[in-house]
Amino acid sequence: MRVLITGGAGFIGSHVAERLLGRGEQVLVVDNYATGRRDNLTPHPNLTLVEGTIADGTLVHRLFREFAPDRVVHAAASYKDPLNWAEDSATNVVGTAHVVQAAQQAGVARFIYFQTALCYGLHPLEQPITLQHPLRPGASSYAISKTAGEHYVALSGLDYLSFRLANAYGPRNISGPLPTFYHRLTNGKPCFVMDTRRDFIFVDDLVTVVMRALDGQGEKGLYHIASGRDYAIKDLFDATVQALGIPAPAVEVRPRSEDDAYTILLDPRKTCDAFSWTVSTPLDIGVKKAIEWYKQFGIAQTYTHLKPVEAQAAPR
Repeated sequence: MRVLITGGAGFIGSHVAERLLGRGEQVLVVDNYATGRRDNLTPHPNLTLVEGTIADGTLVHRLFREFAPDRVVHAAASYKDPLNWAEDSATNVVGTAHVVQAAQQAGVARFIYFQTALCYGLHPLEQPITLQHPLRPGASSYAISKTAGEHYVALSGLDYLSFRLANAYGPRNISGPLPTFYHRLTNGKPCFVMDTRRDFIFVDDLVTVVMRALDGQGEKGLYHIASGRDYAIKDLFDATVQALGIPAPAVEVRPRSEDDAYTILLDPRKTCDAFSWTVSTPLDIGVKKAIEWYKQFGIAQTYTHLKPVEAQAAPR
């Protein structure tokens, strides 16, 4: 198997690359390191690393011609600055168009795409959310651009699977509440938690579905990768404190901001059936594994797709 992974030095992409390399597949990773880390991947004789952006169509088409992948995992995404709409569009829309059309020309046998659950909007019409829920991504640049990218994937005629994700977490994750809690708690800074709930999926469980899809399981189309259960963000904070083995500090619970959903709970039944899959990692165990990685490799910066507080309050 020859697999090209965009964003392969990032959180999810590096775990997929590692799993593929562990069983002897040939892997090419392209990453611009905007949010990926150079220490996420260990040198391997079957691994080719290319630094660059998928917004560069010339580069993308050259890599596809030279490497001739038979499968693609498109994990690259712009999300680090929620106000940088141009970069989100360049990477998530134009970049996806480059990757998709290069995959068409290369005759790729299977194409994996990752979509945000924010495609359903901040006020879902049902809980849990089914795959029949209408798309309502207008509340964030990230969701708008990722949904546009998903449309290009569907338009392509490729044998694609688009995985709409719950909140993935685990080692190498540097976005969202868990790394933020760790960073602040270990640097003596106060923490607060939002009055929201999320469906958390441990990265190893997520990658198991991706590997089965790369091996041919699952029919073309849309899927959720989720646990099917939501947790209060306070529960995640408590699990972080427990994993660190520190006394529980006082923590403020704040009301959610206007661009944040109260809960996004996805219905994973189609995925469970198609891939003979169930979540196997409890939240406390997954948090402990993430904390162990943070202790070993450190976190210098964390990211979020949410607008900063001062931007939310700005006149419109």
